[in-house]
Amino acid sequence: MELPGQTGTNCRGIIDEVVTLAGTRLHPRNLPEEGQTDMSVRITLLFLLLTLTLIGAARQAPAPKRKPIPPKTVALTFDDAVKTHLTVVAPLLKQLGFRATFFITQKWMEDQAYFLTWDEVARIHRLGFEIGNHSWTHSDFGKAENGAKLGAELELVEKELAKVGVPKPVSFAWRRNAFGPEALEQLRRRGYVVARRGMQPDVPYGAIQVGPALQVKKHHPLLIPTTGDAYPAWTFEHFKKVLLSAKPDEIIVLQFHGVPDEKHPWVNTPPAAFREYMTYLKQNGYRTLALRDLWQYYDSARLPDDPLLKARCCAK
Repeated sequence: MELPGQTGTNCRGIIDEVVTLAGTRLHPRNLPEEGQTDMSVRITLLFLLLTLTLIGAARQAPAPKRKPIPPKTVALTFDDAVKTHLTVVAPLLKQLGFRATFFITQKWMEDQAYFLTWDEVARIHRLGFEIGNHSWTHSDFGKAENGAKLGAELELVEKELAKVGVPKPVSFAWRRNAFGPEALEQLRRRGYVVARRGMQPDVPYGAIQVGPALQVKKHHPLLIPTTGDAYPAWTFEHFKKVLLSAKPDEIIVLQFHGVPDEKHPWVNTPPAAFREYMTYLKQNGYRTLALRDLWQYYDSARLPDDPLLKARCCAK
């Protein structure tokens, strides 16, 4: 999977070099002495022929196509750097062979009894999971004044991650699922390629309902919707309803917090229920991904014109 900035050979650059070289040979001050004109013309013609060949190949090369989305594709995401991400969630996911993204914020890290330290975040990374950015202060970035400051907050998290050997994230999760144009611009400037929002504005915050499945031709990669946001009132039947909501060429995106989450009980997931959910995914052939893995299903040259890119959503 190639992310932006990880491209192969630049054919256009080769063409430009050849054209420049051929043009240099044809410049009057570089014409050869009498008796050498024929050889110079031949060399120049060869350069021009090579140039035309490369240009023709570049024009005929098909545009890169996005990968087809396999059925039963699910993205697993976990917010807020809760201690149980290391003690409960990551070991179970590793055992099942699942991929996932853990979104890290510094907001509650001083409470080391319930939240991760930076070294513990690095341990999750070394287990093979993606570490994403969830901002430094966990502020409402749907507000214009906060959105303009997001870039600085992203950098603070990136620097702490770098100290413990975790690569710069390319994934972001919106705090309280609020977003706005100013914050989106900061994500672009910092090189983020995917970001997960909540079920809002499609579904009210806290409602036990099914959110939208990801449609890569409709939803912008920086506004990937949550299909299922795990709340304490979730039931196993609701979980299965979320999974069954995806149509062909759609992806289910699941959002969890702590398992359990004693400090934020309104987003708590009981460990027994979580194990039941994950076991069901495994036994029924679901393919689990980290958020960054979703980029491969987008046509990077033709990203969707999502109307929410110009919206200000869900701030409280």
